[in-house]
Amino acid sequence: MTATGRRPASAPPLPVVLAGARGHGRWHVENIRRLQEKGVVTLAGICELTPLTEDEFGGKLPEQSSDFGALLDSTGARVAVICTPIPTHTDLALTAAAQGVHILLEKPPAPSYAEFRRMADGVAAAGVACQIGFQSLGSHAVPAIRGLVAEGAVGRVAGIGGAGAWVRPEAYFRRAPWAGRRRLNGVDVIDGALTNPLAHAVATALALGDSTRAEDVAGIETELLRANDIESDDTSCVRVTTTRGGSVTVAVTLCAERADEPYVMVHGTSGRITFWYKQDRVLLQRAGHGPEETRYGRTDLLENLVAHLTDGTPLLVTPDGTGAFMQVVEAIRKAPDPAPLPASAWQRVPGEDRRVVPGIDGLVAAAADTLSLYSELGAPWALPAHHLPKEVSTR
Repeated sequence: MTATGRRPASAPPLPVVLAGARGHGRWHVENIRRLQEKGVVTLAGICELTPLTEDEFGGKLPEQSSDFGALLDSTGARVAVICTPIPTHTDLALTAAAQGVHILLEKPPAPSYAEFRRMADGVAAAGVACQIGFQSLGSHAVPAIRGLVAEGAVGRVAGIGGAGAWVRPEAYFRRAPWAGRRRLNGVDVIDGALTNPLAHAVATALALGDSTRAEDVAGIETELLRANDIESDDTSCVRVTTTRGGSVTVAVTLCAERADEPYVMVHGTSGRITFWYKQDRVLLQRAGHGPEETRYGRTDLLENLVAHLTDGTPLLVTPDGTGAFMQVVEAIRKAPDPAPLPASAWQRVPGEDRRVVPGIDGLVAAAADTLSLYSELGAPWALPAHHLPKEVSTR
């Protein structure tokens, strides 16, 4: 691709192998098909333990194998898209790197900081490109908001809040053996609301605060709770203190009364910027001006990776650019197991297979608005925050 994003007509499509084509992997199948039609990539192979059928795939299947390394070799893959269970990410990424195959790795990149470092250092040593799949960071709104902040549009930044109020049925936590688990067979999984389904809220908030590297984190406070009968958190909040002196507070739940669009909010001394990151929609509110709403475009992360390999276009989401997010994952991993909410704090929705925490929607919004944790908002079921010791290594 050229600097304008146009792929040279003479450039052949890059062969891609997809590891994990079910579940969220179906999104990657469709995205690869979209880019295949544009002549950017070709789907050369699918790695699944149980092969897909043509009916399931929706057409003629490419080569399939449960042996990832062998499939990369037989297809001549240049790029591997890895969308497999969280504990497998590091080993699969290193398998691809050892064969000189570039990587798009789904978020969260790893279940622990040690595994993340093993992956990131191994990929760097192999000299291959690695993009982490935080799609929201491909939004053109991210640099636009950073520009507004830099020019002082909302004054001095006082902090950044994030909110995610989603609903998930109880079956969601039974969709895979690792779902809703902190550990499985002695291996870290850390599948929680903050680290997986609403991880974009955390990563995007950190990005808007220009605090994406591990060394940008000075301290982390977590409050992890659960209404569902699971190991991981489904209602939680985190506050990251950065070395820049700012703070990022994100509150989320999978037990909302009503599903809402997640967002990140930059609080300034003379205004604020709200970013609904799934919609690429930004609302600027500032003193002396009427509200200004703008919708932005988005660069697909696989397309960006191909552009990087073709003409050196910078990667949008490098491993080290997710180091701060991985510090949050590590803080959650080291925190006490999420506390079950008392039976009086949640209820089942009549006719629906889900649990709801009455009042949580307002608490999530209030946390993002005031940069407060649940315990500071007076939630009767909240527990004191757990602080990650500052001596946690960033290497």
